[in-house]
Amino acid sequence: MEPVLIICVVAMLIGIAIWAVIQERKRREALALWVAAHDLRFDPDRNHSFDEQFPEFDCLRSGSNRYAYNIITGQWRDRTLLAFDYHYETYSTNSKGHRQTHHHHFSAVMLHANVPLKPLIIRSENLFDKMAGAFGFDDIDFESAQFSKRFYVKAPDRRWAYDVIHPRAMQLLLDSPKFSIEFDRQYVMAWRSGRFKITDYEAALTLIEGLLNQLPDYLCQKQEEAAS
Repeated sequence: MEPVLIICVVAMLIGIAIWAVIQERKRREALALWVAAHDLRFDPDRNHSFDEQFPEFDCLRSGSNRYAYNIITGQWRDRTLLAFDYHYETYSTNSKGHRQTHHHHFSAVMLHANVPLKPLIIRSENLFDKMAGAFGFDDIDFESAQFSKRFYVKAPDRRWAYDVIHPRAMQLLLDSPKFSIEFDRQYVMAWRSGRFKITDYEAALTLIEGLLNQLPDYLCQKQEEAAS
């Protein structure tokens, strides 16, 4: 490689690194302002045991070297809030036999439901889901063809999925920005690949609140009675 070309490549890499640092600083400052405006708490440090705290969330079990960072905690109206960025690594081998590390990041928000829940996954349907369906590995379908076409739904208890995803909940999901939704026994999480902008935090929280506020009264009563 020519010396001039080497210098140009090095300069470009340095420029990209500096730009990334500046963008990270800007995002963290914006997060800090949003957190302060809503009387929340912000911790930028890495938490390597986060997946152990919430073992039922599938999205926290991918890859290795997993950790949460930029963790936000506090109260969002009448519910406990937890938001974070998340990192994990996957690996591949290139044509020369060298191992390559791939870093993955996503953001998520969680709200405590204030009522016992059951596991449930709602996310956009993809090509692999359609291929699996052709071989009989289908997700849960609903009366709304539009909803069933756009969303993949999975739950150990199918009745629970039908009770939670009633017509108004379907419409809310259809009208809202795209997030993957996961329920564990206490929390509902909204997440997606890539890191959130400030407006994404607000949109994700609005979606979770809408789903929780629309849980039927009979379902909440049933869950509370079962828990007690």
